[in-house]
Amino acid sequence: MAQSNNSAIPITEQFWSLVDKADRRFSRVRDRPSHDRNRDDGDFHKAFKLYTRLWKMQQEHRAALTDAGMRRWEVGEIASRIAQLYYGQYRRTSDSSYLAEAFVFYEAVLDREYLRDAPSAPSAAAAAAEVALAHKQLRLLVRFLNVSLILGRREMVLRLASLLRIVLEEHRRGFQETEYKEWKHVVQEVVRFLKADTPFMNMRPLRYSFAFDPPPDTLPSVVPGGTKRSLALRDAVLCSYYHNEVKIGELTLDTFRMLQCLEWDPCGMFSLKSGADGTHSGMGLNSHNLLQDIRDPSLPLNPRKLILYRPSITHFLMVLATMCEELPHDGILLIYLSAADTAEKITGSFRKLDISSPSNSPVNSPPESSSPITGSQKINNELHLWLGSHGSEGSKYIYPCDLVPFTRRPLFLVIDSKCSHAFKAINGSEKGETAAMLLSPISRPPTAAAGDDSSRSQNGSQFTMFLTAPLQAFCFLIGISGTNIDKVFEKYVAAEKLLSLSLKEWETTLVASDALHPVWIQALGDPFLRRFILRFIFCRASLALFKLTNGEEEFLPGCTPQLPESLDPDAALSQSCILRLANFFNAADQFAFTEGIARSSESDADLITEASDVR
Repeated sequence: MAQSNNSAIPITEQFWSLVDKADRRFSRVRDRPSHDRNRDDGDFHKAFKLYTRLWKMQQEHRAALTDAGMRRWEVGEIASRIAQLYYGQYRRTSDSSYLAEAFVFYEAVLDREYLRDAPSAPSAAAAAAEVALAHKQLRLLVRFLNVSLILGRREMVLRLASLLRIVLEEHRRGFQETEYKEWKHVVQEVVRFLKADTPFMNMRPLRYSFAFDPPPDTLPSVVPGGTKRSLALRDAVLCSYYHNEVKIGELTLDTFRMLQCLEWDPCGMFSLKSGADGTHSGMGLNSHNLLQDIRDPSLPLNPRKLILYRPSITHFLMVLATMCEELPHDGILLIYLSAADTAEKITGSFRKLDISSPSNSPVNSPPESSSPITGSQKINNELHLWLGSHGSEGSKYIYPCDLVPFTRRPLFLVIDSKCSHAFKAINGSEKGETAAMLLSPISRPPTAAAGDDSSRSQNGSQFTMFLTAPLQAFCFLIGISGTNIDKVFEKYVAAEKLLSLSLKEWETTLVASDALHPVWIQALGDPFLRRFILRFIFCRASLALFKLTNGEEEFLPGCTPQLPESLDPDAALSQSCILRLANFFNAADQFAFTEGIARSSESDADLITEASDVR
């Protein structure tokens, strides 16, 4: 039996002992909370070091280990654990280099078919082992699909979705009925997600890309005098839950879009081939800078993001408390909440919200229903967001007042719900810092879809789409679905340039305004938040001027504090910007413009030329 050079212990015993030790360390890393900024990464590095040693040992002593019973799937398990460690570290840090490393190892396991061992002689034990291995394959495919999806590797995503169906059907007879149904549901989730995440939605990266977005050092600065602090988006909490919403596992379509939108696009990322770089064909573990050839080292770090799916309110508040406590002195915390309200579960009347004191007047409450109030509705008549069933009512609902204690730190709130405007009540009740808020409309425009629920379940939130993929949201608004995107791709590229021109004009007016609230001045210093603010202005103007909304408040998003009047939807600048884009799509008749706004006489060629000058 093979011996190690520096020990009398057989190499096989060393290997299995190291496997046990590495697995225990892996479990510790996996179970650690991901919201602690100051957590010690020692467990990650120790686990990674152990799996590095395991990988080296199986390479150097493959024959001896194979003779001793090591199976090929166990080699794949080592590589898979390394990929999981990398992905877990990406989720904790938002460092995209970890994501790229995870992709490399998952791809190696897949291409080398490590989890497809040769079949053993027929027996009950062999059948059970085959089913267990099938479960490993399916779990790996789903994990790899998540990594590929976030990384923007569309070809690999489609390949993995196909393999997921194939592997499930290959082993259908070996699965118990409940197991098969569970995996079938996963496959259906993937299919539904990819049906919504179409090539039309990926015309351009959702990430902050210098091919479409201006470099931060070229952004016009705000007129000085409003604030002396320079703040940056450091952390983000992304929380979404709707019944039957599009998702893969705990990654919903809306949080996926927000996640993408809060990252820098590494230079060259979208020009990579679907396969891994040949540099990594040897599965080397000592290459820690796999993005060095495609990522601009001058890019700042991505804001750290934490995704919460259906959290209990106690867990949600604990996470917020931890992140606020550890937020750097120059940091802003973004909280994104997309969830149903009580009205979507209980039909009835709501009393107006007051979070400060009983004597205060209500703030911007939605219209009351004329329906009679039942006993149960009286108990649940304060507007709040519903995050699913978590036992008692106190563990299900988020009220606006729940967020007030965290206003001791700079907050940027994005609330996407039918009761979003109730969160305006936070304004004036802050405990130290004025909160910046972007709030979705109460209702979707009548023509967005046949119904609110079906539209959200198919395409995600319209408001979130405007913030993350504004041109696509505008196209959906005017009835363009992008089905034939391949045939008219150049037209959409030109439209993207036109939108950039409009956003640039809004930005110039915004930063020059002497009526700009200091909280917006602070937020505009961060390129991610600046992009959200400008897209919000575009969303508000589009919906306000859209004829079928008739300018009614329930169809319009809101913000607190108020933005300058020069950016209102009825301002000449906003109308001109919407008119330009509407004319480009021959949809000007779907919008209502004032008589003073002249119809543009520029040809498409002139518009494209003008837009081409915008970086």
